[in-house]
Amino acid sequence: MSHDYRFGIEEEFFVVNAESKAVQRRMPTGFFDALKDRLGEQVSVEMLQSQLEVATRPSTISGSALDQLRALRRTVADVAADHGLGVIASGTHPTAIWDGARPTRARRYDGVMNDLQMLGERNMVCGLHVHVELPDPDQRVDVMRRIVPYIPHFVALATSSPFWGAKQTGLMGYRLAAYDELPRTGLPEMFESNAAYERYVDALVSARAITDSSYVWWAVRPSRKLPTLELRAPDSCTRIEDTVAIAALYRALVRFLVRNPHHNRHADTVDRAIADENKWRAQRYGVHGSFVDLAERRALSVRDAVDGLVNLVAQDAEALGCLDALLHVRTIAEAGTSADVQLAVFGEAQHRTGNRTEALDAVKTWLATTTMQ
Repeated sequence: MSHDYRFGIEEEFFVVNAESKAVQRRMPTGFFDALKDRLGEQVSVEMLQSQLEVATRPSTISGSALDQLRALRRTVADVAADHGLGVIASGTHPTAIWDGARPTRARRYDGVMNDLQMLGERNMVCGLHVHVELPDPDQRVDVMRRIVPYIPHFVALATSSPFWGAKQTGLMGYRLAAYDELPRTGLPEMFESNAAYERYVDALVSARAITDSSYVWWAVRPSRKLPTLELRAPDSCTRIEDTVAIAALYRALVRFLVRNPHHNRHADTVDRAIADENKWRAQRYGVHGSFVDLAERRALSVRDAVDGLVNLVAQDAEALGCLDALLHVRTIAEAGTSADVQLAVFGEAQHRTGNRTEALDAVKTWLATTTMQ
């Protein structure tokens, strides 16, 4: 296939105080203007002032995306340091309290916050988004339906949110538990055609429930502005290599599904229900859990599921030149995610000091340091 499946990566970060690593609720004057001067359209605000997003330029090379992300993180950190700030890449901030969060003043966000009310304030979470361009944009709804059973794999590999409000949640990925409080989130519906998806969007827009399809925040969705299918399920990855590996896996999977239109062709509401269960299991256990295997009627370890997915798309990854980047997902599945390290750092520090606050501080320090490695 000659199509190169261009892709782009968007990373959301928490903006924190450089010393305490606590979230910065109000941005200093000139901070975002300085970022825009350095990065232009590659940086944008988010719904809450404590967050920002960076985006790579479209690329066909995983190494280029890695270099771009390193440069983006470094530039953001440099500008932040000039204002007494830092950045942290994780699905949730270990000690942030959502109550009293300050929304970003912008027309879009004013409307969203008015609609969501307290749920908007609770959106103290950061995600990873990956865009992949398909040969034909009209293929996106079909691929979206057939990719649903694999969304839990990406959730498990990206877990980086085991804490919420200074509490250990018991989940490896708490972010989606908070994010999915919002309307039009979670797994997409199993639309049979582009026409069905468009009828859904048109009905909401005509009823003035939403302004356009960009207010549909599913775990995977067709982009409104770009000819891409956008993955939105993963937590923001602390380790930059994890980000690139997950992007490579998603890109290869999209190519595989385009090349194999019969794969998951009959995916239906039962498949979606099983995927929803597996998504929960990914949030709860990360790479240490198991998925429900619908075809075999058995439990399948996440590690085996990831290995099976890698084998499924390896030919496509090789054709795209991203196999080396993709194979890192096996390391994640074996060695653990950011959430695993956060919990280990917390446990070791609490055992050593006997102080919960100091243990949480150790987690924040690890997050801030590793984000910039």
